[in-house]
Amino acid sequence: MFVGLLALLLGFHWVRSQYQKQHMALLGGHLGRFQVEKHMQTLHEGYLRALREDSEVRRQQIWELFAATEHALAAQFRQVADGLAKEAEANTRISKLPLCVPYLERFLPAATRDFRELMQIHAAGFDTVVRNTAQLNPQERAYQLSAELLLMQHSCHWFCKSRNLANARLMARHKVTHEKVLESVSPQTRQKYRAWLQG
Repeated sequence: MFVGLLALLLGFHWVRSQYQKQHMALLGGHLGRFQVEKHMQTLHEGYLRALREDSEVRRQQIWELFAATEHALAAQFRQVADGLAKEAEANTRISKLPLCVPYLERFLPAATRDFRELMQIHAAGFDTVVRNTAQLNPQERAYQLSAELLLMQHSCHWFCKSRNLANARLMARHKVTHEKVLESVSPQTRQKYRAWLQG
């Protein structure tokens, strides 16, 4: 009995590992052609630097310094999202369940969502905040774009691993919950994200 159960668990772990590797390879193939992660790191460090500045003039100079990086990130991520949109839907489903259940899209599609649509939401969110259609001040805009980036990163971890693991990584690395990040993105992103999640 124990041996049979152990074999079953090991088999499930192997299948899940292979499934997650397929997702990581698919997403990595699209992200790897661009410098999205590098731009994210540059902006994160730059925003922190600006917030530490006592001089308002100097702070404004730093905000302006990173404008080109913001636009490059938005443009490149749009290409990532458009590239993923060409992938087969069968390869881009994401489970709503907390844990990764391999190939859930085959036997319970109602419990999955289309990851390609989610990436389009993130791409539109970056574009909205970078263009500053809400006319936020530089600090508010940096805060909102940071939230958009964290939410996108959460989505990628969710697609590659699981929803629970994405939540845990967000808390471990950035000391913030998924709910708080979702509250901090643009209203357009938040509305579209919730609609996507509800299906």
